[in-house]
Amino acid sequence: MAEINVTPLVDVVLVLLIIFMVTAPLMQRGIDVDLPRTVSQTADQEERIVVSVSKEGKIFIDDVQVPMEDLSEHIRKQVGTKENQSAIFLRGDKTLRYEVIMQVMDEMKRSGVPTIGLVTEPVPEKRTGKREK
Repeated sequence: MAEINVTPLVDVVLVLLIIFMVTAPLMQRGIDVDLPRTVSQTADQEERIVVSVSKEGKIFIDDVQVPMEDLSEHIRKQVGTKENQSAIFLRGDKTLRYEVIMQVMDEMKRSGVPTIGLVTEPVPEKRTGKREK
């Protein structure tokens, strides 16, 4: 009999698929920021530096907490390591005071970032009570 039994291979592949499906959302976990909602769509997030400001006012570059005093220094280092980095995304909690966001943006501008993109969430579509036929 010259046939190969593929049943064990399929079993292993299905188990790996289930493992990856369970662990993938856990790897995407980042800083909890309740973003404001807007109707207009923002550009898809590319591989760019993301500065997040939590509702407590803590500043994070990607997932690393950075004090406000060291923000411009850390951004200069980050921009130098990423190729063709002309913009940085800023995620701020919607409950933050405007002053805090402006202080962070000011530090980012002083570090030489020409463009700062503000990240928002899209407004969920309103559902009507009408049924489509």
